[in-house]
Amino acid sequence: MRDSIKTTMLAIVLLLGVGLVAVAGFVWSGAYNVGADDPHLPATYAVMEKMRQRSIAARAGKLEVPVDLQDEGRIRQGAGNYNAMCMGCHLAPGMGDTELSQGLYPAPPNLTRERVDAAEAFWVIKHGIKATGMPAWGRSMDDVYIWNMAAFLQALPGMTPAQYQALVESSGGHEHGGGETKPHAHGPGVAEDHHAAGQGKDHGDMPASTSDNHPHPPGTLAHDDSPARPAKAGMTTHRHADGTVESHPSEPTSPANDGHDHQH
Repeated sequence: MRDSIKTTMLAIVLLLGVGLVAVAGFVWSGAYNVGADDPHLPATYAVMEKMRQRSIAARAGKLEVPVDLQDEGRIRQGAGNYNAMCMGCHLAPGMGDTELSQGLYPAPPNLTRERVDAAEAFWVIKHGIKATGMPAWGRSMDDVYIWNMAAFLQALPGMTPAQYQALVESSGGHEHGGGETKPHAHGPGVAEDHHAAGQGKDHGDMPASTSDNHPHPPGTLAHDDSPARPAKAGMTTHRHADGTVESHPSEPTSPANDGHDHQH
């Protein structure tokens, strides 16, 4: 009897060892394609999707949902942050697919067409989801602002493009209690109010965004420490104290000081 048990245990250990070696060999070989354009096997995707759903539901079920999520002020404020932070992936009413929404895998849900549970929306916005494009916004956003976004998501499905745009324009734009990009000063000749709602230029039929991610004038780099691009003819390039590199038209040279004789 004891010999039989020992034989069985040895067989189990050997099988586990062989299995671990096989898994390690598979990982080391690089045979598995991690590219986002190569979908999971149906069975793999089904398991991962069910695990995601159950994980979120188990944690969101412990949250206490505010009773005033239908408050117009909450919804309006949430609209501004959604437009700045979420629209590129989860879209807006009347908006076609974007480069992000088409390129991510698993594909982000179109939240203009499906309503998500408020508690689950809060949990996902705050904590994000591993191995997807969904960030954990709770690292930079206070809970009250996350609940405001959850409130907005309850009203988003069925909203018309005009209603969406009006709501965004009446919101405070991109604000969530710390961590968001703040407006900055520009040099002469560059408009200071290009963060205003509805002033951003977007691709295709995308509604104007109130996001702080905006185009800069030629020769300007967006808030980084990269070297300045060469200025075009007639342009002067300089760096602000905050590291922003900016170009603007050069001051005209005075005829009296340009080194030439202008008398005829």
